[in-house]
Amino acid sequence: MDVIMVVVLVVGVVFGWLLLSYIPVRLWIAAWASGVRIDLTSLVGMRLRKVPPRAIIEPQINATKAGLHLKIIELEAHYLAGGQVHRVVQALIAADKAGIPLAFRQAAAIDLAGRDVREAVQVSVNPKVIDTPKVAAMAKDGIQLIATARVTVRANIQRLVGGAGEETILARVGEGIVSTIGSAKSHKAVLENPGAISKTVLAKGLDAGTAYEILSIDIADVDVGKNIGAALQTDQAEADKRVAQAKAEQRRAMAVAQEQEMKARVQEMKAKVVQAEAEVPLAMADALRSGNLGTLSPTFGLDDGQA
Repeated sequence: MDVIMVVVLVVGVVFGWLLLSYIPVRLWIAAWASGVRIDLTSLVGMRLRKVPPRAIIEPQINATKAGLHLKIIELEAHYLAGGQVHRVVQALIAADKAGIPLAFRQAAAIDLAGRDVREAVQVSVNPKVIDTPKVAAMAKDGIQLIATARVTVRANIQRLVGGAGEETILARVGEGIVSTIGSAKSHKAVLENPGAISKTVLAKGLDAGTAYEILSIDIADVDVGKNIGAALQTDQAEADKRVAQAKAEQRRAMAVAQEQEMKARVQEMKAKVVQAEAEVPLAMADALRSGNLGTLSPTFGLDDGQA
């Protein structure tokens, strides 16, 4: 009997040790102490589904302490889908404290879409400033202006899924600055009232379809660049000069070619004349031999009696 009792005791100790190592009893006690009602079988099920219980229970404890009522099964499903449960719960707590309506499914969808939902809530509460790169544009008088702007944006929770990001905002603001400066009659008018650029650009509704709401656009700096108009006129004059020189060179080349052609023709005609002159004696000699050409005597033109 003593041996059997010892074996049973050893088996019990081993089983208890395995059970305690497999089930996070401390976490279970902390959950019950925090008001999270969960049984040990649920923790065992998490282990079997390869879900770390701590990654689910700790965010649930934080949510319960903050007054949120979340379901453990939803947190576990979000974890299995590849989401960041801790980050989503923190975003829900921050949104609840700030009075921003945000449901768990919406926050989970934002997180699974690859956006930082916690940062989005923070930006929704505390707007952030985005500095645009230098934007170069030319006014109608041909003077280039280089402007930089500061865009104050606030995250739009409802458009985080499927909405465009900061790059789209910067591109649209830059396009608006270029368009506004380009429509100005003089660069001096822009320098005198740079706030007009902000008002014009802001009125275009550049935040449509984006995940942000533009609160303000402030022109931080405007510098005078090159005189593009004068440079273009100079380049055009230089191009016209080169075209005229090319045409003059073409005419000169044609004149030289014509002169060379005339000289060649003259040389050809001279050669033909020389050749013709060389053939005259040969023709006369041939005529004499054939009797077709006679000689004149000194008494040419007198009759025989007179001779």
